[in-house]
Parts: sequence; C-alpha cells; structure tokens
Amino acid sequence: MESRNYSFDSATVALKSTKILTHDCRSARKPLGKAAPPTRHYKSTHMLKSVRPRRDNNKELTNLLRVFGHMPIESIAPMHIRQYMDLRGQVARVRANCEKALFSHIFNKAREWGFTTAQNPCQGVKGFKETRRSRYVTDEEFDRVRANAHCTVVDAMDIALLTGQRPADVLKIKRTDIRDGALWIVQNKTGARLGIELTGALAAVIERINQRSRKAISAFLIQDENGQPLSQGALRSRFDKARTLAKVNFQFRDIRAKAATDTGDLAHSQKLLAHKNRKMTEHYVRARAGERVKPLR
Repeated sequence: MESRNYSFDSATVALKSTKILTHDCRSARKPLGKAAPPTRHYKSTHMLKSVRPRRDNNKELTNLLRVFGHMPIESIAPMHIRQYMDLRGQVARVRANCEKALFSHIFNKAREWGFTTAQNPCQGVKGFKETRRSRYVTDEEFDRVRANAHCTVVDAMDIALLTGQRPADVLKIKRTDIRDGALWIVQNKTGARLGIELTGALAAVIERINQRSRKAISAFLIQDENGQPLSQGALRSRFDKARTLAKVNFQFRDIRAKAATDTGDLAHSQKLLAHKNRKMTEHYVRARAGERVKPLR
C-alpha cells in the first residue's frame, strides 16, 4: 500500500463525515484521501446521537484538534495522551476522560479504514477515577424549588418526578404521545420505549397542564403561555433562578434519581427508568438512599 502521511485531523474529518455521527455510511467506503467535505456533509445529514451528546462530542473534538489536529498519526504516542490528560485534568477530569475516549474511538476507526497501522496510543493510559453522583433530593427541597419556579418549570418538575424520565425526554413530550390511557415515551439516550399509565397524580398533572389558559397551544405538552415549547436552555435558566430563590442546590437531573429512590420498589424503578438490568437500578438507588441494614442486636 502506498504510504501517506495522514494527520489526526484527516482521520477526524473522515469520521465526522461517516456513519459514526450520521446515517450516511457511504463515505467510509471511499478511497483513502477522498473523504467527503467535512462541515457541509456533517451538518446536512441526520445524526444518530441526540442533541446533547452530539454537542458534547463537538466540544471534545475542538479541544482535541487544538493539540493533535496537525500531528501525523504515526507520531502520536502514549506519552502525548498522558501529557494531555494531566494538563486537561487540572481543570476538568471528567471531560478529560470523555475526550480521551473520543480520541481512542477516532483512532480505532482510522486503523479500520487504513489511515494508520500504528497501535492506539490510548492503550495503557489510565483515565481519572470518577465519583458517581449521589445527591438525593428530599421532598422538602423539591417543594421549596417548586414553590419558587415558573409554571413551565413546575410542569417539567412534576412530570420528571412522576415518570422518572431525563430532562430532554420530558421536554420533548407531545400531546399526541398521550393516548390509549398512557404517556408514551421513546428515550433519547437508549431508544427504550415505554408507556406510563395515566393514573393518579400523573393524570392529575397532565389535566392541570391541559386546563391552564394560554394564548396559543403547541404540539408540545410543556409550553409557555405563548405556545412556545420550553427549551433546554430556558428550563436550565428558570430552574437555576428557582433554586437560587429557594436556597437549595440540586440539579434537575437529580429528580430522576429521586423518582427511582422514592418508589421503594426496585422492580418498579427498573421499569420506570427503563434500565436493562436490575443491578444498574440497585446501584442508582443505593448511591443516593444508602442501604438499610439491621443493628447487631
């Protein structure tokens, strides 16, 4: 095979133009050195990932390309990865781990597609130890934030608590998702599908939302008085304002963990959160509620 001095940047361009981030697999079969135009192709195709992971990957790529973008692939060694991790880890250890994972993914694809035969320089380079989030939101904390929140945030908090769904999945709920006596959800992160029965408090909350007077009605369940759906940015801003007024510090995503913990039934929590296995749910709950044990006597 003819030798070519490919850079990390050229491998990244090929990756961004193919099936890893898009539905278009044809670019991966193009001859070496003929990757599709990166930016136009990347932006004009449908993404496999949801908005948040895609946005995170773009930020990670920007950081990686600042350091490795013009280095020939063959010249990147484990010591360079270690140096990058040590420097990046001084300010953002979790992000450093994510960036290393993305680098490794790109490099593996570069090997598969013939950009290089070198070993992945991430091999043997340890990432930083991450501590799982263990914040449990008490009923009193939840109620204090809720009492200071905009009505759209109240709606989102109530739906999140009663369904145990992630913020993005709560915001994307449409009125047409409410049918046949259930609220039907397809999770962005996992693609899991579930129908949550419209009974009890959940039915009451949805009825309250539907009965609220407003100037316009949109297709989305959670919307403002003008019919505009609540965006993630608006949710974050309004939620931050409410928790500041309430003098309580927890994140909106912690409500999902509260829902899982408050059921008191691991089997129920597993189904509600759409976890694939019970161990995942057990760890999720115990990290926040702790494990209840009997005394010696």
